[in-house]
Amino acid sequence: MIDGTRKTIRALRWGMVGGGRGSQIGYIHRSAALRDRYFDLKAGALDLDAARGAAFAADLGVERDRTYPDWRAMIAAEAAREDGIEVITVATPNNTHYEISKAALQAGMHVICEKPLCFTTAEAKELQALAKARGRVIGVTYGYSCYQTIEEARALVASGALGKVRLVNLQFAHGFHSAPVEEENPAIKWRVDPKFAGPSYVLGDLATHPLYLSEVICPDLRIRRLMCARQSFVASRAPLEDNAVTLMEYEGGAFGTVWTSAVNAGAMHSQKVRIVGEKASIEWWDEFPNQLRYEVQGEPPRILDRGMDYLNPAARADDRIGGGHPEGLFESWATMYERFARAIEAANEGRAPDPALRYPDAAAGVAGVRWVENCVRSADAGGIWVDYA
Repeated sequence: MIDGTRKTIRALRWGMVGGGRGSQIGYIHRSAALRDRYFDLKAGALDLDAARGAAFAADLGVERDRTYPDWRAMIAAEAAREDGIEVITVATPNNTHYEISKAALQAGMHVICEKPLCFTTAEAKELQALAKARGRVIGVTYGYSCYQTIEEARALVASGALGKVRLVNLQFAHGFHSAPVEEENPAIKWRVDPKFAGPSYVLGDLATHPLYLSEVICPDLRIRRLMCARQSFVASRAPLEDNAVTLMEYEGGAFGTVWTSAVNAGAMHSQKVRIVGEKASIEWWDEFPNQLRYEVQGEPPRILDRGMDYLNPAARADDRIGGGHPEGLFESWATMYERFARAIEAANEGRAPDPALRYPDAAAGVAGVRWVENCVRSADAGGIWVDYA
């Protein structure tokens, strides 16, 4: 149980690119990284408008001479300082992720990057190889992956409680963009512009979240082939989709479905993961993240709550406040950042991290980009089955 005891020797010197004033995702990153003081915000290039970024950095307590007009200036200056930043968070539009991450790795910095890590699998693998060659860590912010109930789901599958997995049913289908809201909201507008967002909208922005959760819960499943159909119900978003359905065949016979949408009118998040086995099923819903539904055939359904002694030790390890009290997205993100810090500290010391330490790493970034590429390839060919390349 987390009781305030540090899991690293010290806080890491940390910088941010993007995430300036008014940025929701920037606030989430800072709240998570600073909550347990695993990171100290020392530098920033927070805004395309240098003056506005400097004013906000001052509000955050960043020293004036470590507030930069752009990411290039920050990486160059910080790499030259004896007390320069060790790790950089990239919280910018998708089209900048590859270039910034590559430059930071080449400068000897660790990278924490928003997803998608980049646009192509080739680029993602290049970053992965560069990080390995430099002994640096890449973390990708799949922020839903560190809930205790996800760890419990993983433990249940590993224990054989479900039997052989047959079905993987995933969805992330909200309704907040059922109208062309991007016309009035610049923070949404770039997400539906291929120049900034890349080859997809909801497939990359939403679907990769439950996909990664399924990979955490069922790490032995491998996709053999898939078929994807995507639609642009708000016509101005074409060629990017605001709704998509993907079918997946796994090696070994399991079958998967993914429904992802931004036009599910009336729905909130509706991110759900259901794993169906021979003997039992589990289901997790991000609107009720403190509970995991466990259903054994022929028995009454069970609701497993976070923080309880009946959970697997791995699920209880990151409990912050005991059973009964609700935890949420900020706690999951804070746990993710704590795991990033532990992995980075190990890399700084030239040792392997704890083999039990799980976090969304470069391989997770590669996997997400690869899945989106295959979905787009299938959809653009008319929604056909394609072998998983």
